[in-house]
Amino acid sequence: MSEVLTIFDKNKPFLAVIEQLKSQNRYREFTTISRICGQFPYARNSKNGQKVLVCCSNDYLGMGQNPQAIEQSILALKKFGIGAGGTRNISGSTAIIVELEKEVADLHQKESAIVFSSGYIANDATIQSLAKIMPDLVVFSDAKNHASIISGIRNSRLTKEVFAHNDLNHLEESLKKYDLDRPKIIIFESVYSMDGDFGKIKEIIALAKKYNAYTYIDEVHGVGLYGTRGGGLSEELGVMDQIDIIQGTFAKAYGAIGGYIAANKEIIDAIRSVASGFIFTTALPPVIVAAIITNIKHLKNSDVERKALWQKVKFLKEKLIENGINIAENQSQIISIKIGNAKKAQEISKKLLDDFNIYIQHINYPTVAIGDERLRLTVTPMHSQENLEEIVLAISTLFGRGQ
Repeated sequence: MSEVLTIFDKNKPFLAVIEQLKSQNRYREFTTISRICGQFPYARNSKNGQKVLVCCSNDYLGMGQNPQAIEQSILALKKFGIGAGGTRNISGSTAIIVELEKEVADLHQKESAIVFSSGYIANDATIQSLAKIMPDLVVFSDAKNHASIISGIRNSRLTKEVFAHNDLNHLEESLKKYDLDRPKIIIFESVYSMDGDFGKIKEIIALAKKYNAYTYIDEVHGVGLYGTRGGGLSEELGVMDQIDIIQGTFAKAYGAIGGYIAANKEIIDAIRSVASGFIFTTALPPVIVAAIITNIKHLKNSDVERKALWQKVKFLKEKLIENGINIAENQSQIISIKIGNAKKAQEISKKLLDDFNIYIQHINYPTVAIGDERLRLTVTPMHSQENLEEIVLAISTLFGRGQ
């Protein structure tokens, strides 16, 4: 009797996922562009070679094009070479990255800081480390916290309580369930990246004091943009000293890559000693670190970029509203245009790029909830008045409200 061989299609489960995503209008197609050095916010569309106006970058202040930072990167490249050469524990703890950590600690007026390879890793690794340090810790997490925070909590396997977004009553009800002596930490953001609303920073600090909890703030969309030295929204509100752990990124207002946490020396020393995402990851290369240090120092002393940004944001928000465009109400730099349909959001984004050479990325599930799809628009100090008027005209035209 001959055997019947069953041929297993190894691609089948992967193809099934791809087809499902496409059927739900959730399949991600990346818009490939090449930024043009010295001409930010312009880039080349790799698809057709056209020059496009980028209006969705997280390089909020255009510091990724800062000539001084580029110059310092070139000098560091020639002085140190390309990479760090290893993890922080094995040959990668370069003098320049130690200098960066001192700059970050100074930025947030904390005793110490550690640098991670990204803001995502900073959150994920730090939260997992807290579980090793305090196994009975209870985490109270805002429902709209970033995926990196959610991942860190899930991977930590700590007891968690998710409270409704910015709902202080719900948070307090959750805190009341646990003994005062049990370690607790409240994790929240300063500026929420999709709706652009602010976290209830002062109120959360008050609840943390009342219920004997640590505070952990994600300032990735705040650092560089708020406060007299760019320390974030917590600096602007005058409460940095009342927050236990401040997490941030170099990938947005500082125009580079990498993440960090800042806290007192005991917290930092313990976390750097147990965080797998820190211990087993190659350190940031000196060529990048040099640029970051330059940009942090610059924004500690210059308010020119921040003032210009807020002027542009105010103008654009007002003009979009005048044209009947439905944007999320907030006081931040983030402009969210609510669409509520994944396919429509995708189509509008494509038309903006193809017909107007304006790049604004559509945001679909799982970044936002199904039915909450949108365009997320950001402008910078480098967007000219003409650019802003082009944006308003293009968007209002596609929404049927062109003047």
